[in-house]
Amino acid sequence: MKLRLHAGSLRLRLSQSEIARLHEVGKVEDAIVFSPGSQLLYAIETGSAPAVTAVFNDANIRITLPKPLAEAWIESDQTGIEASSGTLQLLIEKDFQCLHREAEPGEDSFPNPLAAI
Repeated sequence: MKLRLHAGSLRLRLSQSEIARLHEVGKVEDAIVFSPGSQLLYAIETGSAPAVTAVFNDANIRITLPKPLAEAWIESDQTGIEASSGTLQLLIEKDFQCLHREAEPGEDSFPNPLAAI
């Protein structure tokens, strides 16, 4: 899962296997280790909340998607979900293969729909 923070926005890009895990298990998480004992954990999960939420607490970022919204996104060709949580803008996207470089071996990105054009 790719995490990008920029100017009041947070973007997560999920691979095919991560989206499958979100669908099956209801949660995908990852971490960035800065040094032993110092890491940033980030996760996306489905839940019963009526809206998309983002919480930051104790070096943990947790994004929660309402389950019906997540399932509609997962099961469609919809690229992403845009939302806001307080002043934070959120973008949750399917991770497409880059067009400007060759795919890496074992890359789990979605085929880029623009590649056929």
